[in-house]
This record gives sequence, structure tokens and C-alpha cells, in this order.
Amino acid sequence: MNEVTRLVEVRERVLKHNDVVARALRSRFAAAQVYTVSLVSSPGAGKTAFLEEVLRQLKPRHNVAALVGDLATDNDAARLARSGAPVRQITTGAVCHLEAEMVARALEGWDLASLDLLFIENVGNLVCPASFDLGENLRLVLLAVTEGEDKPLKYPSIFNTADVAVITKCDLAAAAEFDRARALANIHAVRPGMPVFELSARTGHGIDAWLSFLESRVATSAAIAGGRPSTPECQAG
Repeated sequence: MNEVTRLVEVRERVLKHNDVVARALRSRFAAAQVYTVSLVSSPGAGKTAFLEEVLRQLKPRHNVAALVGDLATDNDAARLARSGAPVRQITTGAVCHLEAEMVARALEGWDLASLDLLFIENVGNLVCPASFDLGENLRLVLLAVTEGEDKPLKYPSIFNTADVAVITKCDLAAAAEFDRARALANIHAVRPGMPVFELSARTGHGIDAWLSFLESRVATSAAIAGGRPSTPECQAG
């Protein structure tokens, strides 16, 4: 057996195990009626700033919590905790992505049934997270205006596995000479019809539209499950 064949087999076993754990997580989330959102992006795309603002705005009307993954330090968890929401850090060490088993371990001792929404912030990486299901209801891929419009073409797998694209740092678009039309065309070339939200966590631009969309999805999910009501239903933005 050559080395390449062995690596492929090991990877297949890892992914199969992850899928088994992710299915169990998905069932667990459904039983607890907690809507789960994961966030993926390259480093520095603004995931933590975006999520901090989202938690801050949602907390007065929803029970929210977050898990945050990073190779080292708990800096991002400390930032997110400023929102007042429960936050737990997952330190991955040398692993460049979160895996379902890491999420399952981090949830030990948490009463999921007390939550409406759980956010999972992945490690900054546009490659590995594409292959690892975390049992989430909704996966967001973030693209900052400072990164360039061709990211979707360079990393098509992560955009193909996401449900929603979020363009961040829009307050810097002019300074970065960001070509909005080209970015949108590239996103939809990879994933036709995917919803795209354009926003700035710093100024608040676009956050309301994103929250309306999210709360609409949460309300629909709760209605389908016949579970507890969410906030008054919002229309998708």
C-alpha cells in the first residue's frame, strides 16, 4: 500500500466518523429545539466582530450562546463574552478546523433546551472546514471586502457547502476598491442563488437585514418542529 492510498483511507475514516457524530449532534439540537449557525472564513475576515454584534443584538429577545474555535488563546471567546451571552472556547492546537466531536465535548454540561440559538465560530480557514459537518442548521461563509473579489473562485468548496454568504467590512469597500458586482457574480458563479448579505459590524450597516433573515429561519424551523414560538416572525431581508 503506497503512502497516498493510506492517506486517502485515513481521511475517509476521519470524515466518516465526523459524519456519524454530526448526525448525532443534529438530532440533539433538534430535540432541544435550538437553531445552530456555524461561521467559516479566512483569518481576519471579521467573524468575531460580526458575531459579537449579532449576539449583542439578539440577547435581549433570544437565549443565545456561542462556541468559538481557535488554534490557541481564548481571546475571541473573551471578546464574545462581552455580549453577555454564554461562550465557550474550543482550542484545537494543531488542528486547522473544528470537528463534530470537538463541538460535542464542548457542549458537555450545557442545557441546550434552554437556548434558542447556538453559534459556532470555526477556526479561520477556507479549506478544511468545508469537509466537516458540525450538525448545524445554517452555515455562513464570510468574505471581507479587503480580501479581494476572487475568493469564491479560489475556494469554491467552502462556498458550495455554505448556505449564506456574508460580505463584511463594507465600510472599507471604497478604500479597498472593492468591486461589488464582480464579487456577487463570483459568489453566484460558484453557488447560484445563494443569499448574500452585505454589512459592517463596526457601523451596523446591513445587520438588521441579516437578523431579520435569521429570525425568519428560526421561526420557520420552530414552526416545522411544532416547538416553542420564537420572536414575532420577520420577513427575510
